[in-house]
Amino acid sequence: MDAPGLGGLNWAVIIIYLLATLGIGVWFTRKASAGTDSFFKANGRIPAWAAGFSIYATTLSAITYMSTPEQAFLTDWSYAAGNIAIFAIVPLLVLFYIPFFRKLDVTTAYEYLEERFGPTIRVIGSALFVLFHIGRVAIVIYLPTLAISSVTNISPVLVAAAVGVLSVVYTFLGGIEGVIWSDVVQGIILLVGAAVILVFGIAALDGGLATVAADAAADDKFISADNWKIGGAAAAIPIVFLGSVFNNLHQYTASQDVVQRYQTTDSPKSTIRSLIVNGFLALLTIPLFYGIGTVLYSYYQHAEALPSGFNTSALVPYFAVTALPAGISGLLIAAIFAAAQSTISSSLNSISACVTVDIRDRFFPPKDGVARTGVGFSRLVIVIVGAISVGVALYLSATDQAHTWDLFLSITGLFGVPLAGVFALGIFTKRANSAGVLSGLVLGAAVAWYVQDVAGLTPFAVSAVAFVGAVVFGYVISLFTGSQNRRADHDVTALTIYGKRDQYTRRISTSPATTSAGDSNSIKQGQSNE
Repeated sequence: MDAPGLGGLNWAVIIIYLLATLGIGVWFTRKASAGTDSFFKANGRIPAWAAGFSIYATTLSAITYMSTPEQAFLTDWSYAAGNIAIFAIVPLLVLFYIPFFRKLDVTTAYEYLEERFGPTIRVIGSALFVLFHIGRVAIVIYLPTLAISSVTNISPVLVAAAVGVLSVVYTFLGGIEGVIWSDVVQGIILLVGAAVILVFGIAALDGGLATVAADAAADDKFISADNWKIGGAAAAIPIVFLGSVFNNLHQYTASQDVVQRYQTTDSPKSTIRSLIVNGFLALLTIPLFYGIGTVLYSYYQHAEALPSGFNTSALVPYFAVTALPAGISGLLIAAIFAAAQSTISSSLNSISACVTVDIRDRFFPPKDGVARTGVGFSRLVIVIVGAISVGVALYLSATDQAHTWDLFLSITGLFGVPLAGVFALGIFTKRANSAGVLSGLVLGAAVAWYVQDVAGLTPFAVSAVAFVGAVVFGYVISLFTGSQNRRADHDVTALTIYGKRDQYTRRISTSPATTSAGDSNSIKQGQSNE
């Protein structure tokens, strides 16, 4: 298959988009430089609707942008149950998670883990996030690069530079505020891009939407009775939904890139509104992105045929550059860039927050006792991590070693859902302790590996088993080790649902200048169960 050129108009659209995102970073440079609170939390200046857009754009990567239509093209809409699952956890977030993150005024999610379980669990949680997201950034750069360069004449190096390097630059300059407002622009572009594909795809078919509906009904491209059968050939909606609940619990409670958004609004009520906005956008994703797959299924049956041996992972960019008018196809390539960059920039800023707050400020406070006010170190972390990720993406592109990197991601990713189990144990029980939750984290990941590689369960079933395993093992082991972990100087009740409205004074000072391993200022309300 010969790769077509983009043409001057498409290039102009792409370049305008890239310059606009860079401009947003430049615009917020001064505010971001005010200090780490501004760089990582925007001092609570973000409107609820913008924070919601940012959460949505962060969780929708370019991989999702291309793979969701591919899923509908090849099979059906059953995976849409995962989008609906977001609404199942919103009440949990509002009632039980956000109050504790806001009460502690955390910069990273893992600060809660230290207050509840101690510094070891905090560092482990933070390190797992950093390692996984370094790998994720590389993959988010690599896969769109591979897809776009396979259907256009754009050099892979140029795509990786446009997606990766510019993400590093505007994240470096604008901090979380620049990232969030870039996410808003990128979210709008990717939604408009999806709508454009739907409109043009339907318009190109004789019979339009009626033809699409007839094809989908004839070939079970929506939802069929088989999708409700557990253990059948088709994806089982109950398993997809349940597994997605636990995947979303990880993303919305234990993953720094999302949790960080909760602190960028001015109040808990604004945070709740941002989750509602995100949920609405997640619902909008269903007809848009699954609809694309169904429309393209009809298009490539009636209007034209796909090339022999075509890799359907590149389905969306291929349609964009071969079937859409000049300028419009450039917008679609820009939308793929937008989906990638929103994820990359969020990961980079969040990784920097973890390294700065959970490692440097926690364990290496300034010796002179003067609080750090600059963000130079935080920006340096972004540059280093960004350079590593772009380098890995280029290496994968040049050597076709993606399976090795997939192995790294699968190993670190195994701990994601069990880490959500650690947060759940901390919030919903008083008896959970550091020895128990650490054991639960490891055993939950081990069980996840077993059922994934040996038992051959679906990824959604693996997520359910991983979460339940971490919670059960963590709680049972906590019961047996409780007497060895009791501390009279620290009552955890205010960090659980049993003391949600109780005041709490942090053991570890939030000021970098006064943070030290021995700082203990908790209110003493009785016997600890830590």
